[in-house]
Amino acid sequence: MSITWKASATKWLIATRLDWNGNQGLWEGIWFMSRSVLPFGFLSEALNRDLKLLFVFTFIGAFGDGLYFYIFPLYIRELRANPVEVGIVFSVLTLVSALTLIPGGVLADKYDKKKVIILGWLVWMPAPIIFSLAKNWVQALPGAVLYGCWIGQPAYSAYVAASAKKEKMMLTFSMISASWSLGYIFSPTLGVCLSALLGMKWVFYLSFIFYGLCAGGLLFISSQHAIIQTSKHSSSATSSKRKKIFVWSFFFAVIMFFVFLVRPLVPQILKDVFNLSELQIGILGSVTFLGSAPLGIFFGRIGDKWKKGGAISVCMIFCCISVATLVLFNNFFILPLACFLLGASFTIWPLIGAVVGPIAPETSRAIWISVPLATSMLAAFLAPYLGGLLYESSPYNPFLVFVAASALLSILALTNPFEEGTEEN
Repeated sequence: MSITWKASATKWLIATRLDWNGNQGLWEGIWFMSRSVLPFGFLSEALNRDLKLLFVFTFIGAFGDGLYFYIFPLYIRELRANPVEVGIVFSVLTLVSALTLIPGGVLADKYDKKKVIILGWLVWMPAPIIFSLAKNWVQALPGAVLYGCWIGQPAYSAYVAASAKKEKMMLTFSMISASWSLGYIFSPTLGVCLSALLGMKWVFYLSFIFYGLCAGGLLFISSQHAIIQTSKHSSSATSSKRKKIFVWSFFFAVIMFFVFLVRPLVPQILKDVFNLSELQIGILGSVTFLGSAPLGIFFGRIGDKWKKGGAISVCMIFCCISVATLVLFNNFFILPLACFLLGASFTIWPLIGAVVGPIAPETSRAIWISVPLATSMLAAFLAPYLGGLLYESSPYNPFLVFVAASALLSILALTNPFEEGTEEN
């Protein structure tokens, strides 16, 4: 244990002891520790107290999720599934996500967003237990259904949009997303090691515990109740804003279709074609999320300083380069670079909220944010299955399709439909 870490722990204990009843000292101590351990502390001025807590507990939940989910396609393969059947599992997960996002948005606009966010984590908690009990890939489907219940996501995005400074909207979303990526940096590698030492069941049990810690910790963020309608103008989106939201929804749907076409296939091609061990695949998964955090913040700064379409365009360029590098070089020393850049693909989801949140009316922000989220998941529903079919014909085919599509999408993001407009509610 280093002297620096001891000092951090001491300050946390002092803060906890001095102000336990009021909780303020406790959470300032936790945030101090997170800044000591995690990078990007210099950007903390973009986050208020609640967003800092959201950052910390999202990190905890993501760490538990990363213990198993990056290598989850390989686990499904071990349950006697072929690549197409792995695609079916992910298609079921994606369809459930699409069907639960809009109801989640309705709940978030009607009730306390904090409670809806916590509910989302509580629904997730049984999923790893179900996965641990599965004897074949079909028995894992109920867990995939629960994992696909993303009813808390619209509330999560709306909570961030309402708490963020308007001039730092994309940066704030990127930073909160970075907490998820940071949680994934070490957990895939650790998950592989623990599965080798203790078995995959214990990895799932540990994930269950981290989910619970996240849900419990989120009790300490401030409530964010539904806003009472004051006028017809403030409760509904104007025609131009609705049109802009629908245009962005369609565009994000196309992007997510191609992302989900290849995402479950990355660990599979690393094993089947590049003959990497699960430990090496876990390490590359960690590298991917190591890239996702700084790249997401980089895209957020581009969106705030330049324009949102420009941020999406640069993101898709990084995705294109990463996948092209992945399929062109069968070299373990080149693959980390490809996986680092591939982290850009995990920044797209939070950018949806950053783009739509400021456009949506305040009183129905969550439901409007849920529209592009649900549309994206619905469009991506068959993508993993189609990716599995392409993969069986040739492991390179789905990745080549993605390279061509992401290059085209990067150009489209700079066209007139995605020009900046007024975002005042």
